[in-house]
Amino acid sequence: MKIWVDADACPGEIKELLFRAAERTNTRMTLVANQPLRIPRSKLIDSLLVPPGLNVADQRIVELVQPGDLVITADIPLAADVVAKNAQALNPRGTLYTDANIGAILASRDLMDDLRGEGVITGGPSNFNAKDRQAFANQLDRWLTASKK
Repeated sequence: MKIWVDADACPGEIKELLFRAAERTNTRMTLVANQPLRIPRSKLIDSLLVPPGLNVADQRIVELVQPGDLVITADIPLAADVVAKNAQALNPRGTLYTDANIGAILASRDLMDDLRGEGVITGGPSNFNAKDRQAFANQLDRWLTASKK
């Protein structure tokens, strides 16, 4: 069991929370990004630098993820690919993507993308806040507890 982080767009406070959780639960974690990252010195935490380009980090995560792993990402198509490999994905806002919900979430994302493309909807998600951080921490804790059994 391992945690993979789609690190280019992951909020810093979520990364910090993940660093502490990895150490506390003795869980291996890899941050994947197309730019160098600062990570704590740890035998459990490492980073993987991928070349620049659209979805390069996502593709590498999909190649490496194993059944039972957890991927931290806000990218719904990446989450769908991860779930298809019998892993789970967790959004930094606390939504856990599973086999049971990824189809509906992906369909909703595609609809919203079409509406934004047509100018019907403008703007994006609300700013990341303390409620989002708490929802993430709660889901992460549930996943870590279940995975250690």
